[in-house]
Amino acid sequence: MNWTQLLSDFRLGGNIEVPYNRQMDGMSEFETDYWRIVDCPAFRRLQDKTQVFPLDKSDFIRTRLTHSLEVSVLGKQLVAMIRKRYPRISPALKEEYPFTAENAQAAADVVSCAGLLHDIGNPPFGHFGEVVLHAWFENHLGELFYVDKDSGREVRLTGDEIIADLKHFEGNAQAFRLLTKLHNVDSECGLNLTAAVLNTIVKYPTDSTHIDPDAEDVCLHKLGFYYADQDLYHQIAGQTGTYFDGAYHRHPLTFVLEAADDIAYATADLEDSYKKGLFTLDEFTAFFREEIAPAGPQDKPAILIDQLGAYREEPGVTELQAFQRWVNYARHWLLFCASYGFTLHYQDIMEGTCHVDLLAGTFHEKTMAAFKKAMVRFTFSTAEILKLELSAETIIEGLMERLVPAAVNWEVSSASRSTKRKSDQKIMSLVSENHKAAYSKHRRENDDAFNLYLRLLLTADYISGMTDTYAKTLYQDLSGI
Repeated sequence: MNWTQLLSDFRLGGNIEVPYNRQMDGMSEFETDYWRIVDCPAFRRLQDKTQVFPLDKSDFIRTRLTHSLEVSVLGKQLVAMIRKRYPRISPALKEEYPFTAENAQAAADVVSCAGLLHDIGNPPFGHFGEVVLHAWFENHLGELFYVDKDSGREVRLTGDEIIADLKHFEGNAQAFRLLTKLHNVDSECGLNLTAAVLNTIVKYPTDSTHIDPDAEDVCLHKLGFYYADQDLYHQIAGQTGTYFDGAYHRHPLTFVLEAADDIAYATADLEDSYKKGLFTLDEFTAFFREEIAPAGPQDKPAILIDQLGAYREEPGVTELQAFQRWVNYARHWLLFCASYGFTLHYQDIMEGTCHVDLLAGTFHEKTMAAFKKAMVRFTFSTAEILKLELSAETIIEGLMERLVPAAVNWEVSSASRSTKRKSDQKIMSLVSENHKAAYSKHRRENDDAFNLYLRLLLTADYISGMTDTYAKTLYQDLSGI
């Protein structure tokens, strides 16, 4: 891979029309992407989507919007750190130096855009919403068909990729779909972003039939793009040069995005959990020390947790202030290690053979692991979270029970449709016109099974675009509550 291709400003929908020469506004193509993202309704809706605590009433808890802003900033900072640190750490590789002054700015802008977008495809109620959606599809696949009245033929889903797509619903794949098909204002190709930005947000460049959560290669752990959108992804990968040797590979900036995401949620979500009183600092310190199992007094994670004790001992500092200062301190160390990790793995990243994250093999690999385990220990297993997740499950499953039957029979000819409830057309009238237009554009003549698949994706499109509040309100309205 090479940076000239990797930073491609190709757009699936062609150049964006402006009423004057682009040089007059001083904006690069990637800066234009940033403006388009911020102006996008799907991005604004992240302000009412769960990060960790569904339907939380607190005003200090992070939402998907604030989390995405943090990832955007951390990703941009990581690129700057990599550019400054690379020549000192790897002088022997100067000829392969990743960022010139020009492409360092472009790379920073690409990662900044990708940070804003990386969760834009997630459904309401956080990652638990993803679990509920793909579990619902998996449990009901045998029921998702209609009967042709003329022939008596059952129209069912066919094809391994189509069935696997629904079983493995994934916010990352949904993000690519939303950005390339569902948000149509001035282009038939969604938000019509640059290839570099679109490729960077695809953390898992694989289809649903090759997913392996236990694979050594992290790129295979989740779904990256749906079968319905694979042609578009192939175009993007071709433009950026990430498709070679007959396979898709991660964009190098995706490693930076993933590191920024991990650092943001591992530190910020823990801070939110502490603010909600889910653990004390003594409990956290004891847990952290047990998890890192220091090799000696100079072990970096051990030194890190010692700093929390130092902050707590300062006169006039509250426990919350001490923890917030320490979280910020830890975040900077994680950024330092991630920037080093990019340098450490640079050649493998560029050859498409890097199968680990940027913190692997660094001083604070154990620190990141301890942060993630702390969330499981102190947050995800609490009664408060479990009750909220059960509420979210009831809402999403209730919506699916009403929406899916309506979608299955939607646009089926009167001669072929099964008995329909009169409410089905009313329910489908609630679905976004953009989403329905995308279905109409991409449906295939004389391919009933594929069109059924698209209509099922349409329900996922609609629910994924909902905010927590809208999903709850719609569920109550449709349930007569």
